[in-house]
Amino acid sequence: MSASFLVEWAKAQQPKAPTMKDASVFYRNLEEELDVRRAQHGCIMLHTKEQQENPMVDFSSTDILGLSTSGAVRKGYLAELAKHPDFTLSSHGSRLTDGNSRYLEDVERELAAFHGAEAGLIVNTGSLGNAAIFSVIPRPGDAIVYDELIHASVHDGMKDSLALYRKAFRHNDPESLYDALVAVQESQPQIRNGTRSVLVAVESVYSMDGDICPLQELIETAKEVFPDGNVQFVIDEAHSTGVIGPNGAGLVSALGLEREVAIRLHTFGKALAATGAVILCNETVRTMLINYARSIMFSVAPSFPMLASIRATYQLLRSGETQSAQNRVQEIVKFFLETMTSHPIWDKASDTGLLRLPTYEDAEVQPLALTQIIQLRTRTKHNFYLAFHLQRAGFSVFPISYPVVPKGTERVRIIFHAHNTDAEVMALVAAIAEWAQEMLEIESSGDKTRVPAAARHVYALIAQTHANGSE
Repeated sequence: MSASFLVEWAKAQQPKAPTMKDASVFYRNLEEELDVRRAQHGCIMLHTKEQQENPMVDFSSTDILGLSTSGAVRKGYLAELAKHPDFTLSSHGSRLTDGNSRYLEDVERELAAFHGAEAGLIVNTGSLGNAAIFSVIPRPGDAIVYDELIHASVHDGMKDSLALYRKAFRHNDPESLYDALVAVQESQPQIRNGTRSVLVAVESVYSMDGDICPLQELIETAKEVFPDGNVQFVIDEAHSTGVIGPNGAGLVSALGLEREVAIRLHTFGKALAATGAVILCNETVRTMLINYARSIMFSVAPSFPMLASIRATYQLLRSGETQSAQNRVQEIVKFFLETMTSHPIWDKASDTGLLRLPTYEDAEVQPLALTQIIQLRTRTKHNFYLAFHLQRAGFSVFPISYPVVPKGTERVRIIFHAHNTDAEVMALVAAIAEWAQEMLEIESSGDKTRVPAAARHVYALIAQTHANGSE
């Protein structure tokens, strides 16, 4: 890690509640809760990304296609602003009052047409979009069946949903979905007789695992249990937008399932170098959201600058200019997997459970399952050791632990980009192998108190920070 990041991270893990005996009980109780995270070295801190003389190699950002750093979107964005020199910075209100505009509705129609949907509704963030969908669209007596790894914002929406029956199925498992739907059918008479519906919530690409939803199989499973069609799918396409499908139109478009999915959520803040999201649906769903979704009704409408950046990005997608970058992402991920798994250290590291590549294991069964996200699975706490090592070697990666992922599935998440070079990938593999070799040597030594060099460096910083107090 960069020295500044390490120091800030070390400071963030120091307990504070014991030093606040004279503080208000209100703040002390909050710090006691934060101290639970700090004791696990899991307290999140915000770090300002500074310009560095030797910048770290990017294997963590969501600028997948390089649209943000390349200036491609910026050029189109500035051109769009120039076409409308009298634009206002604010939308002046919610869409129910003064915030709606012809320009906004034109952009929504363009996005719907691009993705093959009847209608679109632009919202300020993808999380708010999910919350709006699941708090409003399920009706009393409906049921929600969801992948166990669905995004947290879907759970936020379900908390306010009128559909009281909710059931998870095992991640990406059609057989588990079948069992869940049968359970719904047997326990919910209104759904069984066809007067209420089941909404199935999935993601196209799961952000922490990097695997692709077997959408076709899930839809076929739903039709097997409910042949009359009262199962509808809602899919979050945040991590497939711009990366999967024709011109980056997403997984649903790649599979030609536009008519089989009721609601899609595409976000712009990842591969598309913009902000906001669009809910793709029919006019009925759109009208429901406008009338009942508080996060839409009582939020300021998207501003012109926000919409201009979205339009500029989609102009690039439609032109086909991003296709080469989309193809490059696939190439660089395959190159990493081949290089990593052919390294002399890999078999031993994998056989001992030191490292795993679940994506690679799945890809052997499902050849088209590769995405820009690779999870490098480790043992408990070893994800911190590996991340420390890679950061010190000049690579921007981060450890992922519970509660972001389930206990026992700790990992380092690696995100690949069109601008990553073969040389950068080879250096990354070499650094991972170097860490694996060190860990194997530590284990063979039998010294259970020994930790790898990068971790010793970090723990020394923590000890120094603790000794210096708040300095």
